[in-house]
Amino acid sequence: MSSKLRAQSPQRNNLMKCPSCGYSETKVIDSRLNTDGTSIRRRRECLKCEKRFTTYEYVEQVPLLVVKRDGRRQPFDRKKITAGLMKACEKRPVSVDKMEEITGEIARAVQRKYDREVDSREIGELIMEKLAALDEVAYVRFASVYRQFRDVNQFMSELQGMLKKDKK
Repeated sequence: MSSKLRAQSPQRNNLMKCPSCGYSETKVIDSRLNTDGTSIRRRRECLKCEKRFTTYEYVEQVPLLVVKRDGRRQPFDRKKITAGLMKACEKRPVSVDKMEEITGEIARAVQRKYDREVDSREIGELIMEKLAALDEVAYVRFASVYRQFRDVNQFMSELQGMLKKDKK
């Protein structure tokens, strides 16, 4: 088979299971390198049920531990950043691609700055910084959970700080 013909025919992967039916044969329909070249987005189709889904491929890095507020340590998981962004941006005009882009930016910043451990507060602050620039409502939603406001006065103080930044 010539390389030109191979490039045009769908790639098959016997290791990726379909999230809908669990069948282990899929074909890659489209592969795209993200803008900064650190991951590959692949659109796949199940050969059994024909459902389509997306996977992302990243370079494996040295394991990084996140030190939680209570002192526990957990492996760094970029999916948790994406989940937090999705919750904050729910019903807001923010695309999934933009949230994935922000997740990538935060993950790269953390990997560059820290070798073995990072405090969860550092990650939270990075997320808040990105959300403040992206969508004020999403920022307030995330801040209300992240900062664990005890009462309305703490919440109002955060809002007033945000409004002061907007006036500058």
